[in-house]
Amino acid sequence: MADIQTEEGWFTISGAKLYTKTWKASTPKAILVFIHGFSDHCNAYYDLFPSLARRGIQTYSFDQRGWGRSVHAPRDKGNSGGTTRILADISAFIKALPPSPLPTFLMGHSMGGGEVLTYAALGPADIRAGLRGYLVESPFIAFPAASKPSFITLKLGQLAGKILPHFQIERKFPGASMCRDPEVGREWEADPLCHNIGTLEGLGAMVDRAEELDSGKISIGGGAGEGEKTRLWVGHGTGDLVCDYKGSERLVERLSKSAADVTLKLYDGWYHKLHAEPGEDKVTFANDVGNWILAHAGESVAVKL
Repeated sequence: MADIQTEEGWFTISGAKLYTKTWKASTPKAILVFIHGFSDHCNAYYDLFPSLARRGIQTYSFDQRGWGRSVHAPRDKGNSGGTTRILADISAFIKALPPSPLPTFLMGHSMGGGEVLTYAALGPADIRAGLRGYLVESPFIAFPAASKPSFITLKLGQLAGKILPHFQIERKFPGASMCRDPEVGREWEADPLCHNIGTLEGLGAMVDRAEELDSGKISIGGGAGEGEKTRLWVGHGTGDLVCDYKGSERLVERLSKSAADVTLKLYDGWYHKLHAEPGEDKVTFANDVGNWILAHAGESVAVKL
């Protein structure tokens, strides 16, 4: 397979210097903007972005405020801000992309998936109108039953976040819960850029978004290009130990009653990092994502790499 050209850079907004990376397609057919998850960064998605670039899907991503290479001092870790700040960062990144007539899609994983779903509802109307569709991988909409904090714990945490918004706490997940490939789990645990630290404000906002998405308080509809139709693809593993796939089921069931084009793909027994699952599974996932994007970009999906 041909090597994919990449380009690194920096993007400054509201005092934050954010690391960016582009995976270039030799003959672009579509643009993808990707939002990473909690304790993650854009260089930790293995062959997903190169695979998409080989099929003509040029991917732009960045390390969110508080994560990855966008951390410049210990106090920056997890200091992503609240939902308003996060959505503003995504908007600014999209606005700063090189002008292109190609259809543009927005995708997120885990925490980033919840952010993308929230953006589909609450992002600026002018930007949403320019997006052809949304994709989310293992979105954080609901906790698995075994790890769901109590109601009191959640409410105390939300209160503490208002009093001490920048107070940092560690929220660590075992690497073995991330992927059925044990090597991927070990790499995630050993990666110094995956620091597992969030602020009370950031963690509280993440939980708030999940609750509002799961309850329907955040209502997704319109703002995805032609005719203001919502186009949404949701991928989730039924063995996910981090984010409950049933939250995705509930969301899609609710949206299917009103949204124009909503697809849920459940991967039987797969874990949280669908893009890194063992053997051919990661290839299947990349193909599913690429096929949906190209079909909604008006391109043939016959070629699979």
